[in-house]
Formats: sequence, structure tokens, C-alpha cells
Amino acid sequence: MHIEPFQSRHLEILVLQPSQAAVSVFFDEEYGPALKAAGPCFTAIDGDQVLACAGVVKQWDNRAIAWGLISEYAGKQFVRIHKAVKRFLDTTDFNRVEAFVDADFEAGHRWIQMLGFEREGYMRAFSPLGKDCILYARIKHG
Repeated sequence: MHIEPFQSRHLEILVLQPSQAAVSVFFDEEYGPALKAAGPCFTAIDGDQVLACAGVVKQWDNRAIAWGLISEYAGKQFVRIHKAVKRFLDTTDFNRVEAFVDADFEAGHRWIQMLGFEREGYMRAFSPLGKDCILYARIKHG
């Protein structure tokens, strides 16, 4: 597995994990370029498989929102993906990084907490698909 800068074409070959598969309806020709332009992001690739794409969307100088798209094939490399995401978060310039996890996605809640995020609130009908989400934040200074 290696890490490289995110490219829009990575979304074309990413096979999302079942818990995220429904969001692929938003992957039009504008989505990838918008993610790339919104803030720092990267892709984890193993051979010809995209295992994960992740990054942050800048809100202002000290605040960003994290995003991550994980492949259904990421399992064998997930420890390395986790380390790459943690290193990315540790080195980002943002003091506050927020993340939103579907309320019923237990594995997502475990992972986001392992990355150092703390639960802050419940967001009703928040996701693009109208699902409830939990708001998490990771504070570097403070």
C-alpha cells in the first residue's frame, strides 16, 4: 500500500464499503474536483485498488471537517490506513477538526474515537441521505 495525493479519478475505481455505498450517488463529475479543492486530501492505494480516500474541508483558518471514503477491500490494510489518517490529522494545520458519523454505524464510532475525536452532539436528519449523525471533534490545542 502507498499514499498519494487524491485525484478525482480515484473515486471512479473506489468500491465503497457497504455502510457508505449509498453516498456514491453523489459522485458526479464535480464531486471529486470539489473535494480536492476544498482542502488537503490523500488516497491509499494497493496495486490497482483504491482502499481509501480522505481529507479535510477547510471551514476557516483553525477549523475543518474531515471526510473519509473507505473501500470494502480495505480490511487487510486497515491498520496502515488508520496510521496514515492519524498522521495526517496530527500534522494538519487545523486546531479543530470535526467529523460526522452515521448514528447507527458502530464501527465508524469506534474508529473515529481511536483517531482522537470526542463526541460533541447528535445531529438529526443531518447526512446527505437524511440520516441522523453524531458530531465528533478533535482539538489539537486547548
